Amino acid sequence: MDNYTEKLKKYMQEKNIAGEHLSFKQSCHSVEEAAKAASASTDDFVKNICMIDSDGNLIVAIVKGEDRASTSRVEKAINIERPRTATPEEILQKTGFPCGGTPSFGYTATFLIDPRVMEKEVVYSGGGSENSLVKISPKELLRANGGTVVRVRK
Repeated sequence: MDNYTEKLKKYMQEKNIAGEHLSFKQSCHSVEEAAKAASASTDDFVKNICMIDSDGNLIVAIVKGEDRASTSRVEKAINIERPRTATPEEILQKTGFPCGGTPSFGYTATFLIDPRVMEKEVVYSGGGSENSLVKISPKELLRANGGTVVRVRK
């Protein structure tokens, strides 16, 4: 197992986050790849869209796998100038996890969770690396990241 996966598992243990960490041999970078690896429906996956505000702060919009995050909705939700999408380098630097494996918690950011995510019994999110996932209830996800539930999907 890689350092990113180990770091997330340790964080989950230390913070008593009730979720299941899953590791795979194949890539989980895209929702389709992740669903195939976990033998789950693509409807059960979330994406963590990392954005940067004008002050360089990290914002993570958590949307269902088939949805897209809207920078204008994020702008309105937290009353800031419109953020931009983070680069893979910025994602690694600000979260400590690589793009494609970024979890929905475990680092400092403003977390915004779309209400459609909260409708699910369980969701799969990035597990710290491109070959891992976290299976977790949306309520526990919200507790883990201290986020705000607000519409951020297009």
